[in-house]
Amino acid sequence: MKKFEARLDNVSHEVWAKITQIEELKGRWSAGTNLSPQTLGRLKRSVLITSTGASTRIEGSKLSDEDIEKMLRGISIQKFTNRDKQEVQGYYELLQNVFESWEEQRLGEGLIKHFHKELLKYVEKDILHRGDYKKQENKVEMIDAEGKSIGTLFATTLAYLTPKEMTELVEWTKQAIDEKKYHPLLIVGNFIVEFLNIHPFQDGNGRLSRVLTNLLLLQQGYLYMPYVSHEKLIEDNKPDYYLALRKSQKTFKTAKEDVNPWLNFFLTIFLKQSQMAIGLITAENIETLLSPKQLAVWEYLQTVEEASPQDISDKAAVARPTVNQVLNKLLDLKKVERIGEGSAIRYRKTT
Repeated sequence: MKKFEARLDNVSHEVWAKITQIEELKGRWSAGTNLSPQTLGRLKRSVLITSTGASTRIEGSKLSDEDIEKMLRGISIQKFTNRDKQEVQGYYELLQNVFESWEEQRLGEGLIKHFHKELLKYVEKDILHRGDYKKQENKVEMIDAEGKSIGTLFATTLAYLTPKEMTELVEWTKQAIDEKKYHPLLIVGNFIVEFLNIHPFQDGNGRLSRVLTNLLLLQQGYLYMPYVSHEKLIEDNKPDYYLALRKSQKTFKTAKEDVNPWLNFFLTIFLKQSQMAIGLITAENIETLLSPKQLAVWEYLQTVEEASPQDISDKAAVARPTVNQVLNKLLDLKKVERIGEGSAIRYRKTT
């Protein structure tokens, strides 16, 4: 589609500067990842909860991350509506599937419709339209902290034009990725903003766009997506998210389309996500991986030459079994080393 190419042929220097920074961080992650499989697994489980909470709250849900964790463990939480819990369950399971099988997925309208069906499979009110493009007009609304609409951002593609525009978008995106004519971050950024502009489904478009962002960026080699939540970063910057969408989308289908406001926001979020990912593999930011009790052990070890597990327990005021668990984690992270054997074992911070 010439309109997509015209957009991406006119991206700003600011956009390119962010892409350059992101690519440098991507290389550092690939070269420097030394986190153990256990640590990566724990991070992924945490991000699944964080991303599910953030993405559904953007659309008006009120469940906190703690509420979601309780729900997923089978603990009853009566104060929330069934719809909130149904939407959370669907998002969590779909995102988990993407994190586990992204290499096997292939972008296409069939996959997008399947994802939509999975996203809403527990939501009773959506049973008649899940997995199908919209049959009536919809609009993009800004949702406040109470879950109420506070205004329409922009009109979306008319229902009867939706199948045609989705086919054009998906086919162009697949071809652009294959031909490598544009940087993959530009292709993915354009896909997401156009997807949201079409708003092809009656409900769930915002949540689905964020799942698709994870899928497409993983497939383009940004392998830290499961370890830092981009959904949380969007939630924390929700006014800017809505503003960027509006600024770009109001120019679409005019003589001067301008995708730069959206790309600047999209890449700002992704740059922050990339920086946080690098933080996970640097000693200076090990605190991001530790709970308060674990952090107490780590901070004590930084004040002494070496210490036994019992010394650490006494001085850090942390139970001995917890100390053992923390030491194993710090060994996995290569932040401490073990000295001696048996009852003489001691630990010290690596240099």
